Amino acid sequence: TVSIVIPCYNTHAYLNQTICSVRGQTFQSIQIIVVDDGSTDPATIDCLNHLGENVLVIHQSNQGLPAARNAGFAAASGEFVQPLDADDWLEPNAVEKLVNVLKQSPEAGFSFSHICMEGEGEGILTKHYNFFEQLFLNQLPYCLMLRKSLWQTAGGYDEKMRHGYEDWEFNIRLGSMGHFGSAVPMPLFHYRVSRDGMLLRTSNKIHGEIWESIRHKHAEIYGATNLFRLWHEWRRHPSTYPLWIYFGWLIIAQLLPSRTFTALFRVLRRYSHGRRVTASVTET
Repeated sequence: TVSIVIPCYNTHAYLNQTICSVRGQTFQSIQIIVVDDGSTDPATIDCLNHLGENVLVIHQSNQGLPAARNAGFAAASGEFVQPLDADDWLEPNAVEKLVNVLKQSPEAGFSFSHICMEGEGEGILTKHYNFFEQLFLNQLPYCLMLRKSLWQTAGGYDEKMRHGYEDWEFNIRLGSMGHFGSAVPMPLFHYRVSRDGMLLRTSNKIHGEIWESIRHKHAEIYGATNLFRLWHEWRRHPSTYPLWIYFGWLIIAQLLPSRTFTALFRVLRRYSHGRRVTASVTET
């Protein structure tokens, strides 16, 4: 069985599309869990009350996205669990493909796919797994298929990270425990890019502070000796950017105040992989 966990907080515009994409999966044994994180919007509440009998709805006070995901994972009956936000959706064969990877590769901690950007972003983002790169930039989609036992072993998402990047920290924690990801080279996950989303609205504005807190929490990983060891281990694996540039990126982050570093990050983000993919699609 696979459990799909869908957090929802005053977001209903695309919720039915999200759930329909789960109901339409070629993999049939799926439990759908929607976690209402204290919604107050009447339209959202009405939508949640009419989702159908085959959707488990969990109500809780507003505690933030990490806590909502954890509540869904805790209630999941599936061997495998996948988080899915209430405005994103999956290709019909997504669950089948992602589960097959984990069954065929027991050494893989989790699986993920390429990303099809929607909304204010367009195009296909190619995603690889490189643990060294993941220490510096969040290059993985949040929508991972992982064993519930692994979520339990890792201790779940950090519920203190209510301003975003909780998936980034969670993935770093998994990697530090030796649990790495395996990619399905297909765009199975549709991600809606929006200025109103948490990433653009909140996380990017305090990127420096959040990454600094992640480095502090995992100080042993970011030690110079360990970083060079990991670079040597992962340098031949596919990556979005050349791995050597991250040493300079870390030095800049350590020298600049968090706000200044965040401002630099937001300027450079204009030339990110996602922005370049969107630009090439638009030009075409």
